[in-house]
Amino acid sequence: MNVRQRQTSALRRMLNFNQPSAKLGGQSGEPQWKVLVYDRCGQDIISPLLSVKELRDAGVTLHQLLHSDRECIPDVPAIYFVLPTEDNIKRIAKDLGDHLYESYYFNFITAVSRSLLEDLAQAAITSQAVTQIHKVVDQYLHFISLEEDMFTLRPQNADAASYYEINRADVKDTEMEQTISIIVEGLFSYFVTVGSVPIIRCPRGNAAEMVAERLDKKLRENVRDPRNSLFNALDSSQPLVVGLQRPLLILLDRNMDLTTPLHHTWTYQALAHDVLKLKLNNIEIEDPSEQATPGAHGGAIPKKKKKSFDLNSSTDKLWQIHRGSPFPTVAEAIQEDLDDYRTKEVEVSRLKNAMGLEGEDENAAISLLSDNTAKLTSAMSSLPELLQRKRFLDMHTTIATALLEFIKARKLDLYFETEEKLMSRSALEQSLLEILNDPEAGTGEDKLRLIIIAIICDPSMSDGDIDQYSEVLSKCGVELEAIKYIRRWRTYSTLPAASIHSSGGGTKTVSMFSKLMSQASSFAMEGVKNLVVKKHKLPATRIADALMEQKSSQEVENYRYFDPKLIKHTESVPRSKAPSSEAVVFMIGGGNYIEYQNLQDYAKGSKKISYGCSQVLNAKEFVQQLQQLGQEMR
Repeated sequence: MNVRQRQTSALRRMLNFNQPSAKLGGQSGEPQWKVLVYDRCGQDIISPLLSVKELRDAGVTLHQLLHSDRECIPDVPAIYFVLPTEDNIKRIAKDLGDHLYESYYFNFITAVSRSLLEDLAQAAITSQAVTQIHKVVDQYLHFISLEEDMFTLRPQNADAASYYEINRADVKDTEMEQTISIIVEGLFSYFVTVGSVPIIRCPRGNAAEMVAERLDKKLRENVRDPRNSLFNALDSSQPLVVGLQRPLLILLDRNMDLTTPLHHTWTYQALAHDVLKLKLNNIEIEDPSEQATPGAHGGAIPKKKKKSFDLNSSTDKLWQIHRGSPFPTVAEAIQEDLDDYRTKEVEVSRLKNAMGLEGEDENAAISLLSDNTAKLTSAMSSLPELLQRKRFLDMHTTIATALLEFIKARKLDLYFETEEKLMSRSALEQSLLEILNDPEAGTGEDKLRLIIIAIICDPSMSDGDIDQYSEVLSKCGVELEAIKYIRRWRTYSTLPAASIHSSGGGTKTVSMFSKLMSQASSFAMEGVKNLVVKKHKLPATRIADALMEQKSSQEVENYRYFDPKLIKHTESVPRSKAPSSEAVVFMIGGGNYIEYQNLQDYAKGSKKISYGCSQVLNAKEFVQQLQQLGQEMR
């Protein structure tokens, strides 16, 4: 099972009162009805994994936020899924005092401290509700599974683990400790959920090293306590087998690569995250079909109705296959699926017409078809599948159309191609000044991202050149604090020049979209380049490759080594150790879908690599953090 399945399974067990799913509903087979109460963090963990329908199937009739106004439902049990914080315990104490529910099952997202547990016990005694509290469980689920091989820490209060918070000049020791604790707690929960103790590798002298030291200590303490160990395979009856089928945890600091989070991407999922603000696998898009509504005095008031789409790789085949594909490939795949769907739809319509069902209600059609021959039964069973497929196709058509509009309006293909050439040190077809001076080439933010990437990728760029670019940007109304910060970052950065470039990158333009240029196509791709990304390794992927394959590389020669299973801590890397086939790459200071997909492309077929980060950032959010850092410079 992957981490997404494991976390979903843990949540289903929790919703079944922490009983195995086999016992769901008892003898009747029906689930017991209950109320689910969560805080914002619990909501964010559940929402990408369980839909409202799936919650209902698990017996959840009502799900509400802990700090909302909730009515008393005295004959129903309540399952709580919250962080163990002082504010949450106080609100739970109020619920107990108000006798809101019949019984209480308290599930804390991470381990509750003894002092807070004592506060909860005191509240139960004061409210005379001790017998109503049936269970108190530490769930260790303090992370969010976005894909089967991608996770992030909670986005609520994400500033606590952001690039800005870690790198601001006036950060206090106590604030840094809090940030490190949040990251360590999330990683500890992740490895408890997957049931394995990792070998840890990290660079020296940054936040990644601090996290590695603390996580090693926390894992070591848990492994050494066989009675209370959270890792089932490590009980006292089994010998410790060092290095066998254990994942490699590679902790990285965002400062090792600032170009990738600013990069204009060309793949489906990363594009959606960059321009459509994909969050927790959900996208909201303004409905283009909505018309302006006339105002009271005849003026038109724009009515912006938004459509919301949930993207799930376990149920949506097209998303599963093509979320990491270049946008033109995705557009062609959608068009092919649409053509195939229309062909099958014609066949079903012909069958319905032959039976006299044309224009009838779909449910009535299905009901009548089920009473006919085996052939008609087969056709009937394909109809619901076709309808679901149509829903997915409509969704992807809407998303791809919205993306195409952004690509054309901002010339994102030009930015992607230019940045790829900068990052791979190839010759540019169009100078940076030409792009900056083109009023139709993107927004001011697009141009700022391009120049920051150029500054990072060319350590020899003179201050005069940077000033020239800054002057043009300033005329476009762009704030320059981010460039101010990058100039200082470049001065203090200890990264070797080669490490900031992607190896083997670049693009090539292939023949235009033959399948999309017909009049019947849903996508008008004229003016957009059909760019194909050449295979390359981003810095995070190169480091993962070097560490997993035990390669001798300047980038990883000073990386520290931690093995929480070893009785005595040692820094020396075992010389005879075989290459690792499984790894978790975790980015401290913010990650993105570009790195995630690059790692998956590298791992295909031969390795298993999961990607995690303290928060998932799109380029706009990352630029804002760089601007904040620049503003605080004196």
